[in-house]
This record gives sequence, structure tokens and C-alpha cells, in this order.
Amino acid sequence: MATIFDKIWTKHEIVNDEESLLYIDLHLIHEVTSPQAFTMLEAKKLKVRRPERTYATMDHSIRTDGKKLDDKIAQGQLKALIKNTSKYDIPLARQGAKNHGIVHVIAPEQGLTLPGQTIVCGDSHTATHGAFACIAFGIGTSEIAHVFATQTLWQTKPKNMGIQIIGLNNNISAKDVILYILKEYGVSFGQGYALEFFGKYIDNASMDERMTICNMAIECGAKYGLCAFDQTTYDYLKQVGASLKNIEEYQDLHTDYIGDFDKIIEVNISKIKPVITWGINPSQAVFVNETIPQADSFTHDYMGLTSGTNINEVKITQVFIGSCTNGRLSDFIKAACFLKGNKVHQDVRCLIVPGSQVIKEYLDDNGYTRLFEEAGCEVRNPGCSACLAMNNDTMPANEHVASTSNRNFEGRQGSLSRTHLCSVEMACIAAIHGHFQMEV
Repeated sequence: MATIFDKIWTKHEIVNDEESLLYIDLHLIHEVTSPQAFTMLEAKKLKVRRPERTYATMDHSIRTDGKKLDDKIAQGQLKALIKNTSKYDIPLARQGAKNHGIVHVIAPEQGLTLPGQTIVCGDSHTATHGAFACIAFGIGTSEIAHVFATQTLWQTKPKNMGIQIIGLNNNISAKDVILYILKEYGVSFGQGYALEFFGKYIDNASMDERMTICNMAIECGAKYGLCAFDQTTYDYLKQVGASLKNIEEYQDLHTDYIGDFDKIIEVNISKIKPVITWGINPSQAVFVNETIPQADSFTHDYMGLTSGTNINEVKITQVFIGSCTNGRLSDFIKAACFLKGNKVHQDVRCLIVPGSQVIKEYLDDNGYTRLFEEAGCEVRNPGCSACLAMNNDTMPANEHVASTSNRNFEGRQGSLSRTHLCSVEMACIAAIHGHFQMEV
């Protein structure tokens, strides 16, 4: 009897000492965290051991507005990625190519992410791929170099926590579910654990919804978030053309018994409402119609808020719909349902940033781009964009942003910018009205 996590770990464990040496099935890289690792590799006169199990993309520091990149550091990062991937024969999704996009969007979309794999990337939100019954986690520069050279990695095995999500609720999204968990349990309850999300809600969730939830396991303090393999997983992988043998190959990727978990949290979502953050970490959140609670003076001063203010009264002037959390096709189709026939508020700038070139072309070819532009949105090319202040899509100082991304730390979206994490639905409503409210 074992958890999904333990089953995958055991199959990939080469050495079991104080730490475990794991074989890595897929190594995803991008322009920001790979150059230093390649330099370390060259300093030791080593080669990339399994370039065919490595996949690169340009996503963090690129421009999405179609203009020429003018940042010298970003230019250097992209040039280094092109040089290194060419030298070591690593596949590269170049900006503008059909396979280009945000690393955690394109890997599932292209069938690279498969059940039972171990997947690493120099990016903390690698847990996204755990939605496919994988062990997926972010790694640092020296670890990237180690995977380059050996296709293995030393890791300390965590405990297992089961997060059972019960109840159904048609008035909320997957983003609300994970923000509610953070609201109730904080940003450190997952430390030392691999989080498995299960229960009635997960059983009924799409793969995009599961990815949104696993994406933010890192915000809970955990390195890993995952869901069991089921028919939904298999159907998604068949649709994207993944290399699958048969469904029986993955049937064991479930936790055998609830007692296999070291700890269980039960989360009832049947009566919750959309969740919006008001502070500077993802657990500082309220329901859409609630007031902002008391906090330390720094948080309130930074956010320009006072306790007792209703979150609906906060003036929103910037909206960002995109990122590896909510930048998939289903997110933009959902956004179109809200924005169709409506106009973005005159005081609001709304950015629509697809997670991949495939999504961008679908939006272009099927009238969604025109719909967004007629509503007053700016539709950009694929990239991490305004999720983080590492490119030109930064948010202005002291302005409040409704963002479908994953982090609201001070300065995350630009110097002194004020981020409110929320669902696609809430972001669209804020774009239309200039503030949050329950319905359009």
C-alpha cells in the first residue's frame, strides 16, 4: 500500500542513502536559470547526458508586445540559450515558433508531460505537471547542472499530505479553490510534504483546473503537488497526441488507501465564494464581498489599504489574464464569455496573454482575439509577461492589479505595484467595472 508519490519515487530511486538519487525523465529549461548551469557544465568539461530528455523555451524575459527586446540582460540570456541548446543539440521552442510558449503550458500541450514521470525545471511552479500523476518540482542552478551532466538528482524524500476537496460549487473556479486553501491554512502548511489533491471536486475537474491547483502547491510551502491518474488524464493526453501505450500502463498511479498519507486535510468548498487576495502573500485573502482585516502597517501601507474596507471598493486600474496558472485555452474561452458584449472600463488596462503560440493562433483564427480587442483589451504574444517584473509587461507603481497569476509579493509585478490574485472570472469583472463584485 502506497501513495502515488511513493510509487513514482521508488521506481526512480537509484540510490537510497540519507538522500535519494532519482532518475529524471524530463528536464525543462528556459533562458533565465539555465545560462549559469551551462557555464558550470563547461567549467567541468562535461556534456549534457540526455539532450533528448531536455526541452527548452523562451518565456520569462521576452517581450510580448511584438517590439524589439531592449534589455541587455534579457538579450544575453536569450543568446546564451540559443548558443547552448544548439551546442548540445537540445530542442528549443523559439519565440514565434509553433511550439513556443510558457514552459508549464507547452509541455502538457505538446504531450511531453506523461503520468509517472519525474520532471524538473529551474522554476518553482514546476509542480503544475503533477496534475498528470507526476513528481514534478523546481530546482536551483547547481541542480540544473547536475541534471544536465547525469540525468539524476539527489533529493530528500518528503512526507505525504492528502488534501481532500469535498463538495461541488458552480459559483467558483479552480483558482478560488487553491486560494481558499491558502486563505485557511497559510503559506507554510505544506513544508516537508508532497501534496496530493483528491476528492469529489478533483474527480470532476478538467486537466486545466487540476494544473491550476497543482501550480500553486508551491505557494502552500510544498515543492510538489499532484493528482491521481484517471480517464480525464488519459483523454487529455490522447487529445494532444502524447505517446501512450494503453490506459492499463498508468492504472496504478493512485493512492491505494487514505491511511497511506502521513497527514490529511479536508476542505469543503460547497459554500465558499470567489477569493481575492488583499495583501502581500497568497494567504492574505477574503471572499469577494468581505472586508479587509487588520494587518501590520507595512502590508496596509504597501497595498494602500485600511482594515474594514470592502474588497469590492478597491479601485482596479490594471488587469492581467495569463501566466502558467491561468494562461490556457479554457481560461481565455471563459474570459470571452464574460467580455463578449461588454467593454473594459475606461480607467482600466486589460492584458490578455496566451500561454502558448498554439493558444494564440486558436484565439486569432476563431474570433476570440477580435472579441477581446473590441472589448478594449490588449492581446499579446505568448510569454510569462506581467506575472513577474522580468520583462516589459510591468505594472505601474501604486496601482491595483487584478491578476490571474500566482504571486502577490511586493514588487512581483513591478516596483510598488499592488497585486490582487484572483480567478479569470473575477479579473474580467474587475476589467469591466473597475472593481471586484460578485456578478457582471
